[in-house]
Amino acid sequence: MLCESDECRKLIAEQLSDMADIKGSDILVRIEKSIEIKASSEKVWEMLAFDKAQEWMEEWKSVEYTSEVRSSEDKYKVGASAHITEKHASIEFDFEITESLKNEKIMWRSNKFSMIRSYTLKPTEMGTIVTTVFEYTSPYSILGKIVDKVGGVRIAKKEIEKSLEQLKNVVEK
Repeated sequence: MLCESDECRKLIAEQLSDMADIKGSDILVRIEKSIEIKASSEKVWEMLAFDKAQEWMEEWKSVEYTSEVRSSEDKYKVGASAHITEKHASIEFDFEITESLKNEKIMWRSNKFSMIRSYTLKPTEMGTIVTTVFEYTSPYSILGKIVDKVGGVRIAKKEIEKSLEQLKNVVEK
């Protein structure tokens, strides 16, 4: 179950009422999902570094930092970057951290498909509500964009839900 507290259920209801959590024109896709994790925001935060995310993002095959990492804190700094290879279709992209507020929010950006992925952490009585927002610009023609909205978005939503469940499983161990 994604949420157990009333606070988390309210947040999900707001997301669903906002166009079934997909917004945008014919080129911008936006997916927003939340999950409640029975752990502190500090513990969840530790798993948001690129190399740690590989533990719960099943679609990621490999992660290699492209920025200098001298300490674990360097992995969360604005400007930290990594090259990611996905398992399916050997898709590769580079992410850079563009926003980082320790134990509160982290945002990654990739120039490929103008992709942005953010994670916001909100402490609750039961742990932490993690909200992720995934935005990208569909790279296809008009017909391709329509197909992407129908099929690609559905697949992306499932992958995001699955990754949030995996994050929950890893952190709650």
